[in-house]
Amino acid sequence: MPWIPEVFTAPALQRVLDSRQRDDMVAVPYFDGLIAGEPDALVASFAGEPQLHDPVRGRVKGERAFRAYVAAASTWLAQRHATVEDIDHVVLAHRGFEEVVLHLDGGVDLPFALVADRARDGRIVELRIYHSGWPLTRRHATRLPLLQPDGAVQESDIVGEYQRALAAGDVDAVVATFDPEGYAREPSGGEHVHADLRAFYEWLFSNGGGIRLEHCSVIDDGRACALEYNVVQWGRTELPPQAGISVYVRGESGKLVAARLYDDADPPLA
Repeated sequence: MPWIPEVFTAPALQRVLDSRQRDDMVAVPYFDGLIAGEPDALVASFAGEPQLHDPVRGRVKGERAFRAYVAAASTWLAQRHATVEDIDHVVLAHRGFEEVVLHLDGGVDLPFALVADRARDGRIVELRIYHSGWPLTRRHATRLPLLQPDGAVQESDIVGEYQRALAAGDVDAVVATFDPEGYAREPSGGEHVHADLRAFYEWLFSNGGGIRLEHCSVIDDGRACALEYNVVQWGRTELPPQAGISVYVRGESGKLVAARLYDDADPPLA
């Protein structure tokens, strides 16, 4: 949830609060800020010059480029009659993530995630946006890394077990990390509930092995964990590093009730 509430005008912030049926707000959600019609507030939410990474537009840096990006994005949302379904968010001191599904005209559903790095005063240092192009174009787009691998990034408990099983291509071990009510969602939006998780991961591992990721950044509040990564190998096939993020949600059982994926890697599978 990126935008700083106090930089919006009182009427604009009240409209957001009314739409959310809230009396107060720690941060203004991404799309609420875009459609508020106050680009000055979005610029003021950054600690320095705006910097954003978008799957379609690439790197957007500087106030002029950012204002043009905001104008184009707002127009596109209006043209596609977009509505926003909130999925999850976590806001920590220096970093946070937000997940939504954009519902667009023509029956298109676009799962969307973003990460905001924050300065000490809460203002944004950088925004990184993730979504697959498949729901929009029926094509995958190779996306260069946004972050470099960080050996200090370690996922704990069940998330770490899932990552080890994913890299090993171990279907039994992956399925065992899920709660009976758990599901996995592909970047394209397809969901696989517990009954067909095994078939889904057998398909993912059908190129002769697991999926190897470079782990770059983690946001974890104990309930939900967001892992930014680069995909570098899929089974027998080495891939050029490609940026992505996954969000894992733990249930009361301690196992995963959700694994939601946001990248645009083209799986080398039949």
